[in-house]
Amino acid sequence: MPFARTVLGDIAPEELGIVYAHEHLVIHGGRPIEYQPDFDLSSVEKAVAELAPAQALGLRPVVDAMPCDAGRDVLMLADIARQSGVNVIAPSGLHHERYYHDRHWSVRLSAEEIADLFVADIEEGIDELDYNGPVVKRTPHKAGVMKIAGSTDGPSARDESIFVAAGMAQYRTGCPILTHCEHGTGALEQVQLLVEHGGDPAHIVLSHTDHVVDRAYMRAIAATGARVEYDQHMRTPADQPNGTLQLLEWAAEDGLLGHITIGLDAARQKYWKQHGGSPGWAYLLDEWSARLRAEIGFGEAELHTLFVETPGAAYTFGTAHAA
Repeated sequence: MPFARTVLGDIAPEELGIVYAHEHLVIHGGRPIEYQPDFDLSSVEKAVAELAPAQALGLRPVVDAMPCDAGRDVLMLADIARQSGVNVIAPSGLHHERYYHDRHWSVRLSAEEIADLFVADIEEGIDELDYNGPVVKRTPHKAGVMKIAGSTDGPSARDESIFVAAGMAQYRTGCPILTHCEHGTGALEQVQLLVEHGGDPAHIVLSHTDHVVDRAYMRAIAATGARVEYDQHMRTPADQPNGTLQLLEWAAEDGLLGHITIGLDAARQKYWKQHGGSPGWAYLLDEWSARLRAEIGFGEAELHTLFVETPGAAYTFGTAHAA
């Protein structure tokens, strides 16, 4: 039977409801905060409070996107899920190379070894020490998505082994994959590499592709069977055309809304009201949804497709195959 895997256990697809498709509830220590102190999201209390207004508007699950040894803290994610009542999908995977030092273990393991780590996160439980200690201490909290990252125009040599590993792990487990497309580019190359190694496009979500406001690119990605995640809507200055709105209008005309999910990617304190920032986590279900209605004529059917149907299909597990 189809299911989605949350940090507190598996749920039926119909229990997902309104999904934020690419988020950051916790970034706790590690190189990302050294790289950018504004990434420090290490308060369970603030996360629960930040979620509350969005939850009141209908938010149910959040897909967290900070993977192995890049500020991931599965115990904090579990605490947030318990205290808020929001379902949290926790990630395995590996992020962009800028978030790891040059001699990180991820550049010294084979694709097969990395795939085994991803599978263990998914099937056995995420390491309490986040693969950053002298031992591995598995928790009962399992990964429900693999987050991986590509470089500009597609996976680099370093990225390639991680994409191969994720494709292999998806073939073995059916676990969904969420990717980072640098500046929105390289989505087609990412899908091709994943599929070549066992990936299932129906359970692959390619993030940030609304950086590239190109109807042909949007159509080409959809033709692969993969989904995309749009989050540039809140980053476009008010005095400039909103590329995400344009892409969504084209997608509706082309019958492609079933390939699009929506997120905030609010990985910085400056986006959280609990840290004195803006627009806050309620934005998608409040201001942004209002703009979709007012500016491109979306109604409840279109919003349901973007927030419920498409992510609900993408973030359920697909077919698992024996290793």
